[in-house]
Amino acid sequence: MPFGGGNKCGCCQKTVYFAEEVQCEGKSWHKSCFLCMVCKKNLDSTTVAVHVDEIYCKSCYGKKYGPKGYGFGGGAGTLSMDAGEGLGIKPDAPAPHRPTNNPNASRFAQKAGGSDACPRCGKAVYAAEKVIGGGNSWHKACFRCAKCGKGLESTTVADRDGEIYCKGCYAKSFGPKGFGFGQGAGALAHSQ
Repeated sequence: MPFGGGNKCGCCQKTVYFAEEVQCEGKSWHKSCFLCMVCKKNLDSTTVAVHVDEIYCKSCYGKKYGPKGYGFGGGAGTLSMDAGEGLGIKPDAPAPHRPTNNPNASRFAQKAGGSDACPRCGKAVYAAEKVIGGGNSWHKACFRCAKCGKGLESTTVADRDGEIYCKGCYAKSFGPKGFGFGQGAGALAHSQ
């Protein structure tokens, strides 16, 4: 401990006394100096992200040091197109499109970039978002009944002609017709 009774602040290098001390990664900081180096937001033990001797809020840390690309660096659950120019980050120039000359003629290799195409939206379905039903690959968000829009699961899906339905809509649309049918499970009704 240096002469004068306290450690030196990791930001301003002045003495930090016990009553005003915040410790992080073995260093001491004044509470008023414990701020994100980019946006100057107040930090605490749950919001701080450390890189060598620098402290950041998790959002600025993600923008500066996290994965790059659409949807990264904006904080939890956000999508952002901010490439981090304000942080001194130079965005990568997009690579030019190069057509493939893959000799593989299988139907799976010919789909969008080697991935399946969702029958509902037509976009590529990658493994992390894939649900299989009705003989096709769907996005989790697109795996819904074609009639009522209800979200489906493997136990609640019914398919017909490449489209998927909840069991209730399937029964109403394609189930048996006549007295006692098509009005829900176990329902007997006589309509006049």
